[in-house]
Amino acid sequence: MDAAIPRLARRCRLRTDPLSGEWVLLFPEGLSRLNRSAAEVLGLCDGSRSAREIWGRLALEHRAPVATVERDVRAVLTEFAGRGLVVWAGAAPAPGSAAGSTLAAPAPSLEGAPGALRALGLLAELTHRCPLGCPYCSNPIRARTEGDELGTGEWKRVLSQARDLGVLHALFSGGEPLLRPDLEDLVAEAARLGLYTNLITSGVGLSEGRVRSLSAAGLDSVQLSFQAEEPALGDRIAEGPFHAMKLEAAARIRSAGLPLTLNFVLHRGNIDRLEDLVGLAESLGAHRVELANVQYYGWALNNRAALLPDREQVGRAGAAAERARGRLAGRMEVVYVLPDYHGDRPKPCMNGWGRRYLTVDPRGRALPCPNSAAIPGLAFENVRLKDLDWIWERSEAFEKFRGFGWMPEPCRSCDQKELDFGGCRCQAALLTGDAAATDPACGLSPHHDIVSRAVDNVPTQAPAFEYRRNPS
Repeated sequence: MDAAIPRLARRCRLRTDPLSGEWVLLFPEGLSRLNRSAAEVLGLCDGSRSAREIWGRLALEHRAPVATVERDVRAVLTEFAGRGLVVWAGAAPAPGSAAGSTLAAPAPSLEGAPGALRALGLLAELTHRCPLGCPYCSNPIRARTEGDELGTGEWKRVLSQARDLGVLHALFSGGEPLLRPDLEDLVAEAARLGLYTNLITSGVGLSEGRVRSLSAAGLDSVQLSFQAEEPALGDRIAEGPFHAMKLEAAARIRSAGLPLTLNFVLHRGNIDRLEDLVGLAESLGAHRVELANVQYYGWALNNRAALLPDREQVGRAGAAAERARGRLAGRMEVVYVLPDYHGDRPKPCMNGWGRRYLTVDPRGRALPCPNSAAIPGLAFENVRLKDLDWIWERSEAFEKFRGFGWMPEPCRSCDQKELDFGGCRCQAALLTGDAAATDPACGLSPHHDIVSRAVDNVPTQAPAFEYRRNPS
């Protein structure tokens, strides 16, 4: 390690948290909160000095014993290099242990105590228009047209209010956000405000010129969706000749030096190809691949019989994902998300209702999660009429399922409630008719048989897809 030259990975941004004044390291998948010493070390990881030079400089500045500072610097670099957030030039660093270092333990997260509220991420759904027809899309069944969408000035006001609320990440999504000609303006505004910017896209329409202009505007990273690794299958799932366009988009993203995440939505039509999906991500130079099983909202619920994998498929996929993680450790992160219907405990949906994230949809509705608009009887405030801080802190919709007081049994007495927050309210509403019910994905739910029956009765022959229909 001594002679190796560390630098922050291209996808990382070292910034101060505007609410706490503390240092945070931002990256596409989240953030790490840093103590002052760790921030000093990472701030010197700019590719211009060796590890030895870093601890020598810090020892001199702080008038501290070199051996003590060396130990702590090694600990920081070992931890963050192990997570792929620090990369090396020059001599390869020797394996090291962070044992005994005051900086060895993971930095405390911004999660805070259970029940604490802190908006960290804004999902900006710029449009629901999209050229693809994916049968698992979670966007509304009855999508609106372009005339309903927030304008450029309205989105800039939302971004400013989000920054003042404490948001650190701005995720530009859709539909297909590239259909918005003002996307570059919005990315530039988010970057100016100090937000970490991530584009979530199908890649359709991502020309060389568009990549250059987005990069110049300050785009930090790109998440690119693929339906399969095989062109014919990918095109069939997306309902159009889009696979080749996606390959070109991936090459342009990497050529521009932008960090790339590949996202595959898994279902019975592609889950058996998981190793090939990972291979495609590897060949395209992605730093991360997300293998996320379908969540059954929107069009996916309509297509559940065609999409839901059986138990054997899920078992094989989990084993394949573990093999890929082991093989690619330190080179590419492999994230596998188990399907809700195949587990016995719910996921901590959005890290809890109205606790960490908020969505603003194309018409300006502020939502605790992207799918919550499907819950009957729940009214959502609009950013055209209310400021974002008021909506986050006081609106009825955001307050509805915060904390634990709303929970029925067995959730209220469950020792896991501070980990899963009762699971998904949207799934509970769609499957039981009651958004306050225990998530049927939980094995303790009185409604768990709804999902277990669906898994037990996966049809031998999958029915045809009902494709998403939407103005493009």
